[in-house]
Amino acid sequence: MTLVYSTETGRIKEEKQKPVRPKGDGIVRIQKQTKGRKGKGVSIITGLDLEDAALKLLAAELKKVCGCGGSVKDGDIEIQGDAREKIKTVLEKKGYTVKLSGG
Repeated sequence: MTLVYSTETGRIKEEKQKPVRPKGDGIVRIQKQTKGRKGKGVSIITGLDLEDAALKLLAAELKKVCGCGGSVKDGDIEIQGDAREKIKTVLEKKGYTVKLSGG
């Protein structure tokens, strides 16, 4: 049973915990995905063990290099279109171990 109200302090709000991201194996994986996107493909970059701010900066840099849009969702970067080769070269220059996975 959780306490939701106290006559001394009023409403008690529970602090939401940040979702814990699993620590990767040190390998960044880039996969192409079209499922649920009406046939439009996106390149999904997983396995980056970065904080949210650093992840957004990296996503912005990758979007500039590829010349397309994208977003950061649940610790993964999504870049519109199939730009896996460009993304791979940029990440390898930054010192990441990169693998292409999926179709």
